[in-house]
Amino acid sequence: MRYLPLTPADRIEMLGVIGAASVDDLFSDVPEAARLSGPIAGLPAHASEMAVERHMSALAGKNLSSGAAPFFLGAGAYRHHIPASVDHLIQRGEFLTAYTPYQPEIAQGTLQVLFEFQTQVARLFGVDVANASMYDGSTACWEAIAMAARVTRRNKAVLSGGLHPHYVACVETMARFTGETIDARKPLLEAASDDAAVIAAIDGETACAVVQYPDILGRIPDLAAISAATQAAGALLVVVVTEPVALGLIEAPGHLGADIVVGEGQSLGVGLQFGGPYLGLFGCREKFVRQMPGRLCGQTVDADGRRGFVLTLSTREQHIRREKATSNICTNSGLCALAFSIHMSLLGGEGLAQLAAVNHGRAQTLAKRLAQVPGVSVLNDAYFNEFTVILPGDAREVVRSLADAGVLGGVSLGRLYPDAQDLHGGLLVTATETTTDEDIEALATALSDVLEGAAA
Repeated sequence: MRYLPLTPADRIEMLGVIGAASVDDLFSDVPEAARLSGPIAGLPAHASEMAVERHMSALAGKNLSSGAAPFFLGAGAYRHHIPASVDHLIQRGEFLTAYTPYQPEIAQGTLQVLFEFQTQVARLFGVDVANASMYDGSTACWEAIAMAARVTRRNKAVLSGGLHPHYVACVETMARFTGETIDARKPLLEAASDDAAVIAAIDGETACAVVQYPDILGRIPDLAAISAATQAAGALLVVVVTEPVALGLIEAPGHLGADIVVGEGQSLGVGLQFGGPYLGLFGCREKFVRQMPGRLCGQTVDADGRRGFVLTLSTREQHIRREKATSNICTNSGLCALAFSIHMSLLGGEGLAQLAAVNHGRAQTLAKRLAQVPGVSVLNDAYFNEFTVILPGDAREVVRSLADAGVLGGVSLGRLYPDAQDLHGGLLVTATETTTDEDIEALATALSDVLEGAAA
């Protein structure tokens, strides 16, 4: 596409048509204090392409990447081995698009991929139906709450303290504009999840209870008990899964009474990638399918009886239903969904179960070793590949010291909950199939040295 800049006369003519005196009038809704009055301080006016490349490479060199050090970070984004064939296949010309086509029946291959993806997600979550993906896990969580409000005609959502705080922040931001009441709580440094508190908060005004599984501290909530409470109150149970590999080992949420299951699909096929793009997963019971946001691909036969695929449901977007759309987040993560589906296909059901078992085994080894470090205690009685340890001081300082020692030692709860002083001693650590015995020993040794130094 050629770049054809506007002339001053063109700009004047365009401003006249829309009734603006100057370009500045177009920014009248932006507060004066938030506008720049000149160039950004510290940035050079110009630089050569080679100079910019050199400068950016130097900045990138300051990062300590996940593959360059013992790595124990998780908290909703997980490092797993991704087979080389995943990247090879998603870069094929017929696949390399991040979106569902607007004339979908022309692209039978894309629709078939999405149909298979939906099938995999539905089976993984233990639900009847899944859509063709959402933007990411946090926005899928919000969409589930909005959907529950439509289904139940209520506007209160009870959020477990075990729900990831970034998901809570996303939900609270959206609720400011839609009127839902968000009843959220903070986690407690206790071995058991807050199932009883969630159940106690469910009443006749509740549209849904939202529970993460496993939760932000790595604990496994009792979904069946919470489901019984939501059913008794005429509400729905929304389950959030940020680590889908866990479902190779623990029971699928849909089999335990979940009405809507959402999550983040990054663990399978999608790398950490500095935080994105990621992949929202969304599934539900069949009776709620008309209220489900997103697109739904279906299988059919053509006039000659041949197998074919169609875009069965597209109730979300302005171009389809405008103000009656179930959602106005007009992005599905098609390329990431393809990567997820390829990785799942390579694993198969048995492979996923084996991968999950390896993850849990690595976490058990890590927990036993860290429990031997003086001053460290393991919070969890049960976990999958992620758990919380309690340190004698602020975990944020420990994490920084570990990074200085070349170990990415976990996510401090003080970072996730800066205002909750009682959580600041908590450190969330994760082990996956990529974690070696040498990595575990490096963390234990470095942690022992850091705590000994702090106590001296």
